Amino acid sequence: MAPKAAEKKPAGKKPAEKAPAEKLPKAEKKITKEGGSEKKKKKSKKNIETYKIYIFKVLKQVHPDIGISGKAMGIMNSFINDIFEKLAQESSRLARYNKKPTITSREIQTAVRLVLPGELSKHAVSEGTKAVTKFTSS
Repeated sequence: MAPKAAEKKPAGKKPAEKAPAEKLPKAEKKITKEGGSEKKKKKSKKNIETYKIYIFKVLKQVHPDIGISGKAMGIMNSFINDIFEKLAQESSRLARYNKKPTITSREIQTAVRLVLPGELSKHAVSEGTKAVTKFTSS
């Protein structure tokens, strides 16, 4: 028997071409009052709290003619943060030992006496007492 001739499939219809759609207006950028587009937002700066302005004020009280470099200011800021952390930790521990829920000026004063050495603690206590007295009188 002779092989059958391959039957050709009828050519399928081509996919229907898209009819030109109505031209839609392009999306416009919304313009804000500043003149920029709405999509672009300014990156907000993080507020970093430092003691730099206070260090500078104290420096000018003690030595009005002396300045301080940026690195030295950073070191002083780290030093104050470290001392603050130590005092807060010690005063928290004292409040816990005495089963008190609140850290008062008494815990802070005792923490200063424990953390700071000798003459420095005496000066710190007297300055702190003076500050608290001034605050309560006003």
